[in-house]
Formats: sequence, structure tokens, C-alpha cells
Amino acid sequence: QNGVMSGLMQMLLLKVSAHITEQLGMAPGGEFREAFKEASKVPFCKFHLGDRPIPVTFKRAIAALSFWQKVKLAWGLCFLSDPISKDDVEKCKQKDLLEQMMAEMIGEFPDLHRTIVSERDIYLTYMLKQAAKQIELPRASENEPRKYVPAVVVGVVGMGHVPGIEKNWNSDLKIQEIMSVPPPSASSKIFKFVLKATVFGLLGYGCYRIGHRTVQFVLSMPATQSYLQRLTEGPQQ
Repeated sequence: QNGVMSGLMQMLLLKVSAHITEQLGMAPGGEFREAFKEASKVPFCKFHLGDRPIPVTFKRAIAALSFWQKVKLAWGLCFLSDPISKDDVEKCKQKDLLEQMMAEMIGEFPDLHRTIVSERDIYLTYMLKQAAKQIELPRASENEPRKYVPAVVVGVVGMGHVPGIEKNWNSDLKIQEIMSVPPPSASSKIFKFVLKATVFGLLGYGCYRIGHRTVQFVLSMPATQSYLQRLTEGPQQ
């Protein structure tokens, strides 16, 4: 639905999610599910999903990577097997260690960090600021002065986004640019064509092999051989 490369990336990230779930016994994103449950207990509370849509993030991330970076990233995600403990998760809550991990990621895939982290920092900040605007109270008449009350907002975000949100909070943010999806590159088009050709080629070869073996099996059956023998003897007689 969202393109071949985006679909493959989602499959790989689901594999990572499954690996984390298996190692820790809990699925990533539990804080957001907990926020949803808590919001349902508060009268008149509106629950808003304020992150950038996943297809936009994936397509921008894929477009930002070169062909070899895509291969390297896919290879690393396919063979992810490093053990993860709850102590490792607790270490990530320490700001210094978290920033060190982010710096290592930036060094290896700077464009990926920009699209998946930095751009989403801007988007999350923008959505939080929109939610935090003062609320206008209803007026009895047009002549009555406008009155406002502050909005009460609880934002639940991943720890890796907190420094970026703090950095962007007092900036004049524009999200039009980071919501656009760039057209696919020539390498992406070639890869897509090669992938489709490979898949259809393998399917065609598989159908041929299955059909060939099926015909051989049917022809080797005694009933089939007897029937074919009668057919060949009939014209001779």
C-alpha cells in the first residue's frame, strides 16, 4: 500500500520490535498504551496521537539513504540478535548514556537520524504547542470581552525526543517541508524493478517446477500408463 521499500522497512522494524519483546517480555510503546488508558479515566480529556504519520517518516527516511546505506541498514536489522536486558533499558534513562547512543547513531546514519529523530522532534514540538494554546471560554454576547484559560496538557514522548523538543520549543516552527514526500530516486526505481522481476521470476520458476513434477508424477501412475498404452494401441489396430 505504501510502496515496496516502505513495506520492507516496516517488516524489518517489526522484526526489531519482536526481538525487543522477546528479550524483555514487554512490547515497545507500552507508555503510549498506558497514556491512552489513563486519559480514558479523566473526564473531558481528549487523547491525541501527535506523531508524524508513519508512511511519511518511512518514505522520507528511505529517500534520504543511498542504495548502499539501505543495504547496510537492512542487513543490520535482519541479523539483529544482540541481547537486551532490563538493566540496559534503565541505562537508557540516564541522559548522558542516551545522548551517547544517539551520537553513535548519528555517526553511522546521519540522514536517518535527521528524518526519524530530528524532523519528528520538530513535528512533536509543533503538535504539543498547538495543544498547549489557551482555550477561549464561551461568551454570553458579542460585547463581552474574550476570556481564556490555560490548557492542561500531558505529553508522552520517547526519551530520545525530549532534548529536541526542549531545543525547538521557543522556535517558530514550520512543518510543511517535513511533511512532503520526495519523489523516488533512480536507484530506488531500479531496485524496485529488480525486486519485482526477481519475485515474479522465482514465482514463475516455482510454478514451472511444481507443474513439471506434477506431470511426471501423473505420467508415472500405472492407471495413466495403461490409459496411454490403450490410446497408442487403438490407432495401430
